[in-house]
Amino acid sequence: MQFSGTLEIASSRDRVWAFLMDPNRVGSCGPGVESIDVVDADHFKAKAKIGVGFISARFTVDMSIAERTEPDHAQIKAHGQAPGSAVDATADMSLSGPAEGPTAMAWSADVHIAGTLASVGARMIEGTANKMIGQTFDCIRAKLEAG
Repeated sequence: MQFSGTLEIASSRDRVWAFLMDPNRVGSCGPGVESIDVVDADHFKAKAKIGVGFISARFTVDMSIAERTEPDHAQIKAHGQAPGSAVDATADMSLSGPAEGPTAMAWSADVHIAGTLASVGARMIEGTANKMIGQTFDCIRAKLEAG
């Protein structure tokens, strides 16, 4: 499944970059995120409970920053597992606009789901994913624009 979008944030690019590169700050905006464990500057683990339709699963996700060009572009790769399900994702994010802001963020994600969760069906998964993505970005924007 492919997801993409753009978001404008009324904040400087350096501030947006610093927020997005901090797993604990971004993780606090993720629906269902229960914990974040920072391994090093480029690797972290997360635990999240995700529900799609009648199926709920607790995922353990290993994430790494595969590419980083400060303060313009980053790529994150993730592999998550839950009993009977797995997810692999690659997400790209590019920031643009004047240094003092507002900052435009273009993002895309390529997500592959296998197992029990995949049996729910692409439409239901896409609907849930789009709702969760919207909640995450609304939270990120609110925290950055609050000052």
